[in-house]
Amino acid sequence: MTQKFQSRRRFLQNAAFASVATFAAPYVKTAHSAGKLSLGIWDHWVPGVNAVLRTICEEWGSINGVEVTVDFITSIGNKLLLTAQAESRAKTGHDIYAVPVWMPSMFRHRLEPVDDVVGDIIAEHGALAPSADFLAHLDGVWRAAPSPTASPNYASVSRLDLYKAHAGIDLTAIFPANEARDPKLVDSWTYNAFLAAAEKLHKAGKSFGAPIAPTPDGNQWLGALFAAYGAEVVSESVEITVDSDEVRNVLEYLSRLTQYMPKSVYAWDDASNNRWLISGEGSTIFNPPSAWAVAKRDNPDIAKNVWHHDAPRGPKGRFRADAPFFWGIWDFSENIPAAKDLLRYVSKRDVVDRLVVASQGFDIPVIISHYQNNDIWEKSEPPKGVLYNYPIRGDEEPMSVGYPAPPEYASQISAQGILPNLVARVTQGGDPFDDAIKWAENELEGIMRG
Repeated sequence: MTQKFQSRRRFLQNAAFASVATFAAPYVKTAHSAGKLSLGIWDHWVPGVNAVLRTICEEWGSINGVEVTVDFITSIGNKLLLTAQAESRAKTGHDIYAVPVWMPSMFRHRLEPVDDVVGDIIAEHGALAPSADFLAHLDGVWRAAPSPTASPNYASVSRLDLYKAHAGIDLTAIFPANEARDPKLVDSWTYNAFLAAAEKLHKAGKSFGAPIAPTPDGNQWLGALFAAYGAEVVSESVEITVDSDEVRNVLEYLSRLTQYMPKSVYAWDDASNNRWLISGEGSTIFNPPSAWAVAKRDNPDIAKNVWHHDAPRGPKGRFRADAPFFWGIWDFSENIPAAKDLLRYVSKRDVVDRLVVASQGFDIPVIISHYQNNDIWEKSEPPKGVLYNYPIRGDEEPMSVGYPAPPEYASQISAQGILPNLVARVTQGGDPFDDAIKWAENELEGIMRG
């Protein structure tokens, strides 16, 4: 992986001051922009976050004489993306819109440049995560600014009690809630070890569950697995590379793993894996801490046995899906000055801290200084240490689905669900590897042609 996708552990060490000197001009507030401002924002998975965010935006509006409305749009059914597509085509809708991961690239020609906003944010608060530059700084122009909410990664989320009882594995020994990791134990946690554990847990009626469907969650966990096997579908130089031994190896692995998963995963949406764990039926999902947060409210006996930890290691390393979120301003907005001021406001440390607390640690700030010196992940419970390993602390590399293809192509690989559809053709449809790969090649050729 390139430096732009280095782990949050390393970017804290290496990039903290990388961008500070780029923008020397101080931020001069332009606000008191009268009028209205509407936001289309991702509907948060953790109960209570939406209410806090709405209050923050309305507080800002009251101070600045702006009538603010906030609409929360679910990612289930890809509604967040579909709504963005509809608004961008119609050139009407919200002023500010949530654009996670690849969406700044997908809508780059309809998003107002926000170089001045991001420059002010960096001048006041310091550097952004390197992934932000890759995902939102496109063709030399910032197309979106850091979102004050979300930006999760997809940790392994497992039941400690089930792993001990049925697989003989103590996950807290492998991934403790401190820095005292045993490298040998960590190295032992491979995809083959996970496969063996999944078989035992399945036999005990406690299967691993993850969607194999063209949804954000389906894309994310499969993208990390493909990366761990070195299985690219489009190269950095924009060559179609899906016909490879590495892709065949990961398809072979998934042909075995899916035997120990619920048959319903092909129809799962982004809420299904959460429900699977909270119900008590599931042993592992790949997800941010939303399932744990809801379980604390709805099924405390499950919550107290949940642990967030690193992904298994594959032949090419250990990878975790990373999903930085941004807010962009449509270029057809009728109140761009107010929109820019709100983006600046929600980047402030006290604002972001309120939302990190409200999300119970789900949100990982894109602004590095807001991530530093925040001990919420160490203090979260039950059980004690449950979120310690949710931020990347070990040897995992963060990645986004479609990487290493450039953003304009990777965004379409993700949006069209190339990976989950390829896997489903083999593991559900029974297609021979060659036939499924040929299908993927045809789809990717269509993406290349635009």
